[in-house]
Amino acid sequence: MSVNRSAAALVEVPRGLAGVVVADTEVGDVRGREGFYHYRQYSAVELARTRRFEDVWHLLVHGELPDGPQGDAFAAETAALRRLPDEVTRALPAIAAAANGNPLAGMRTALSLLGAARGFRPVYDIDAEQRREDTVVAAAAVPTLLTALYRLGKGLEPVEPREDLPYAAGYLHMLTGAEPEPEQARAVEQYLISTIDHGFNASTFTARVIASTGADVAACLVGAVGALSGPLHGGAPSRALDTLDAIGTPDRVDSWIRDRVLAGERIMGFGHAVYRTEDPRSRMLREIAQSFGGPRVDFAVEVERRVEAILAELKPGRELHTNVEYYAGVVMELCGLPREMFTPTFAAGRTVGWSANILEQAQDSKIIRPAARYVGPAAPVEVPAATPGAA
Repeated sequence: MSVNRSAAALVEVPRGLAGVVVADTEVGDVRGREGFYHYRQYSAVELARTRRFEDVWHLLVHGELPDGPQGDAFAAETAALRRLPDEVTRALPAIAAAANGNPLAGMRTALSLLGAARGFRPVYDIDAEQRREDTVVAAAAVPTLLTALYRLGKGLEPVEPREDLPYAAGYLHMLTGAEPEPEQARAVEQYLISTIDHGFNASTFTARVIASTGADVAACLVGAVGALSGPLHGGAPSRALDTLDAIGTPDRVDSWIRDRVLAGERIMGFGHAVYRTEDPRSRMLREIAQSFGGPRVDFAVEVERRVEAILAELKPGRELHTNVEYYAGVVMELCGLPREMFTPTFAAGRTVGWSANILEQAQDSKIIRPAARYVGPAAPVEVPAATPGAA
């Protein structure tokens, strides 16, 4: 019997590449069984509690936390890059109209245009410093793009970026047109820091695959945004709030949850592909939500408590806790963000994590090119003669 040598060399792996190590990274890691994750050598949650967004951005793309003057210089550098090229600004109304109220969809087109306008070249053809500069240019522009697309979609004029505001405060200002309260800006900043990076998730892996081809930074980021837009990846924060709305009142919690669990339905905001303990991001965001207080927060905490108790009863032996999306939705709502901007806000922070992974992947000249197992009809089969057409 003949042997298909290429097939014999294939390595069987789990569906979805679950647990398969595909690269080495210094960007960070997720230790799901411990309920811990980190950016480089630092706890991500501790960074979110103690540092500003720009400091963590510097850590990921430059490899080290900045001291005071370095941090101030980097914050000023990135703030100056928030303003868009004229050709991008002129195109945004048409992009927003075509995106039909979906800022994330519009951002794919706008990012592509930004890369062309800024003259981004393939990462394969440029040095490490130019790659870093391109990622910073793109990531600095993302909040401006997202907020402008959102406002244009609502029939409002975009708000010009302000260089005197930090990243999160500037984002909220461009979104709402008002300078945010300090506690709101800090809460959004902590959320953004806590979600900058999270291992080789689908969008990060997508960015790295594209970077492995040598494509430019904008192409890598556009692909990552496309992956994030899928409801199984970045689309859950607003859906978690929809769960709270559907339950409505405390007296409906148990019956609503039991009906869904017994029907085999997923309860949005609970469970995670990696964590087997409480999601550390959810724990931190719960604390932030509770610092605001109010009936919405109290209700969310009670729903969390009852969902975990009922899941433990009906699905014994499984560790199912809230994930980052659950309290992320609550926090963003408390800070005045509309629900259609929850996932785009996630993307704004995650762009920095994608950037760090793009930079790392660009150092490796090996293209990512896995194989697929063919399961179609046996080949080759003789091609049938074309049937003559009717006269």
